[in-house]
Amino acid sequence: MRIRTLTLFLFQMFAVNMIFAQHISKVWEYVPAPGQFINESPWGVPSSAASLIGGMNGTLSLGAFGGYVVFSFDAPVENHPDNPFGIDFTIFGNPMIDWSEPAVVYVMKDDNDNGLPDDTWFQLAGSDYFFSSTIHDYQVTYSKVVDNPSSDVSWSDNVGNYGLLYKNAIHQQPYYPLHDSFPDVAADSYLLPGAYIAGKTDASHPGNVKSYKRAFGYADNDFRGTQPFTIPNNPYTSQKENSGGDAFDIDWAVDNDGNYVDLDVIHFVKVQNAMMCDVGLLGEISTEITGAVDVTPDNSITGQLDLIVIKDLPDTIFAETYKIEAFVFHKGRLQYDRNIVWNLSLDFVILDDNLVLSFPSCSDVTLEITATLEDNPDVSTTVSTVIARPCGGIEGSTPSAKPYPNPAVDHFSIVDIEENVSVVNVFDIAGRLVLQDNDYSSGCSINISGLKKGLYVVVAGNNVMKLIIQ
Repeated sequence: MRIRTLTLFLFQMFAVNMIFAQHISKVWEYVPAPGQFINESPWGVPSSAASLIGGMNGTLSLGAFGGYVVFSFDAPVENHPDNPFGIDFTIFGNPMIDWSEPAVVYVMKDDNDNGLPDDTWFQLAGSDYFFSSTIHDYQVTYSKVVDNPSSDVSWSDNVGNYGLLYKNAIHQQPYYPLHDSFPDVAADSYLLPGAYIAGKTDASHPGNVKSYKRAFGYADNDFRGTQPFTIPNNPYTSQKENSGGDAFDIDWAVDNDGNYVDLDVIHFVKVQNAMMCDVGLLGEISTEITGAVDVTPDNSITGQLDLIVIKDLPDTIFAETYKIEAFVFHKGRLQYDRNIVWNLSLDFVILDDNLVLSFPSCSDVTLEITATLEDNPDVSTTVSTVIARPCGGIEGSTPSAKPYPNPAVDHFSIVDIEENVSVVNVFDIAGRLVLQDNDYSSGCSINISGLKKGLYVVVAGNNVMKLIIQ
């Protein structure tokens, strides 16, 4: 009898949550960037935006960097003091383990009270907002390829980069938004401004490409949990709790100068893809959204509210020094007066007061770095990297070995190598492993046609060499 009563109570509570759960009620604007899902049902056509309304099983792709959607709920979202962990609403996407496609989220209060999203947007500053790699006024211009407008899409940004969004074998439709479906997108070329984050990807193994989740504050970043979805995930822990998805606190809002602002309610939400990244066989990183829900106030749900965020380290560090970036947050707001205690797994590595790592001796070992909050030792973060600084500098311990040709275009081999090498690794200048040949033999050619132009580091046994791709 007692069990039956409890079951009925839980069912009634769940039903109440479902009845009063506030989902997206209107989509005001959908402007995608080009991408592999654009102009294709169910993810990239105008009706895809409408699929977000009323639930959490919609199908909307934003395309590459800058693609965005603007939506609202039936009623304003209140910045309620009793909301669990301070979270006010949750956005759901379709990320997977080791695969996220982060989007920046903006909020707007209807200050002029006209019911339209025409006031000031405030970005919700997530974990990557303060990193040196983040560009707050990034712009990308997309253009049709003149000689083949239905094929790849060219792009250029306002910091000197350019390239192509390549068509893949699975999605063969035009990637540039069709003018009949998206009349607000110019027929041949258009510009999308927004906030850019570097993220962290690993495309060195085509069958297991990874795009790692951000610590907090981005959409399509963390996968779904369990019902009721009105009880949010705690974004300040690494565990997925309650509803999962991506939890957002209106208190994270900042103005154009990066200063926190205080909003009591918000009426409109904008979600915009924040990464400009091609990951080979999987195409461009393109944010997907499936729905959103308002959070139900409940001050009985508590948890950890402090978090240390360390900027992603390169997979491998070749230099003699490296600058760490680390920030302490409380309820998602940056804390300037909280001290971090650092612990390094290698005695010979030095970390100075400016968070500069120094590697005074030759090495090829893994370094683990743990940051612990001095006034709350239960809060810590650990990151790792491989120190691969050879004796004698970047040219390697066998200076006669070299890549040929250099500069290279689509292939190179290693000449004058004095040891048997079966594995060749290619790293970009950020230390990310971008290519690995596990079956190399002397004189063989290595295909680099999938890599962008630039400077790379080739590691073959004890040989470390510079390679320029042009």
